[in-house]
Amino acid sequence: MGTPEFARAPLERLYGDGHDIAGVITQPDRPSNRGMKVHFSPVKELALSHGTPVFQPKTLRDGEASETIRKLDCELIIVVAYGKILPPEMLEIPPLGAVNIHGSLLPKYRGAAPIQWAVLNGEKETGVTSMYMAEELDAGDILLTKKTEIGRDETAGELYDRLAVIGAGLLTETVAAISRGEAAPIPQNHNEATFAPPLTKEMSSIDWADTAHNIRCKIRGLNPWPIATTELNGTVYKVFRAETGSKRAVKAPGGIVSFGRHGLEMSCADGTVIIKEMQAPGGKRMATADYLRGHGNFK
Repeated sequence: MGTPEFARAPLERLYGDGHDIAGVITQPDRPSNRGMKVHFSPVKELALSHGTPVFQPKTLRDGEASETIRKLDCELIIVVAYGKILPPEMLEIPPLGAVNIHGSLLPKYRGAAPIQWAVLNGEKETGVTSMYMAEELDAGDILLTKKTEIGRDETAGELYDRLAVIGAGLLTETVAAISRGEAAPIPQNHNEATFAPPLTKEMSSIDWADTAHNIRCKIRGLNPWPIATTELNGTVYKVFRAETGSKRAVKAPGGIVSFGRHGLEMSCADGTVIIKEMQAPGGKRMATADYLRGHGNFK
C-alpha cells in the first residue's frame, strides 16, 4: 500500500527480492498539472508493469477495502506513504501483521512530512524506521532503523530521494527478519514523540529577521514544495538555494547588502544570506547571477 515516488523504491525492492505481491493498493488517480490530465501514481505504474492487480479505494472505512485484502489472502501488508490511515480491523487481517516504512527516526517526526521537517528544523541526522502498524498514527512498535547524516546543503527533495532508497533496503531486512521469525519489536517512547504536519504554501515567505542558519534551513526544507519566497521591489520571487554570507549584520533585516556575480546578498538577524538560485514570476529557475545580468539592479 503506497502512492508517491517514496513508495516506489520499496515496492521495486520487494519485486527484486522475489516476493509474491498479491496486490497493490494506491490512492485514486487524480488530475494534475496545467492540463489537468489524469496521471497514475508511481506505485500504480510500477505495479501495472509487473502485472500486479491494483486497487484504488476512495475510502478504507466502508469495509470494501478490507474485504479486498481478505480475498487476496496475503501474509503481510507493507505500507509506505500510502496517504490514508488504516482502520484497526484491516491491520488484523494478515497473519504476519502490517508493517510501515517511515521517513524518520521514530518517535521523532510522526506524521505526513517527516523528511521536510527534519531539514526545516536543522537536524544533522535522520533516517528510516520500520515498525508494526498501530491504530495511532506512526506509534507502532519499532522493528529496525537506519540512520543517515543530512548534508549541509541538502534539500528536502534530495533527502527524500535518498531515504526512499534507504527505506527499500530497510524493508528487505525487515521482511527477512519477519520471515525467519526473528523480528524483535521495541515499543516507542511516546513521551519523546514529535510531529511533522503537512507543509502549506503559507509557510513560504522568508522572515529576514530570523538567523542565517534558520533561513537556509527553511529554503532547503521547502524545496521542492512549496518553495521559499521573498518580496523584492514589490515582486515575489521563489528562492531555491542560498548560502551563508557575512556574520555581521550591516543593514536592517531584509535589506539588500549587495548583488552581482556572487548572487543577491540579503541582511538577516545575525549577518547575511546570499541567494544563489531564484525564479521570477512567469520565469524560469536560474542562477541569481544570470538573472541579475538580464534584469538590471535591485535597490
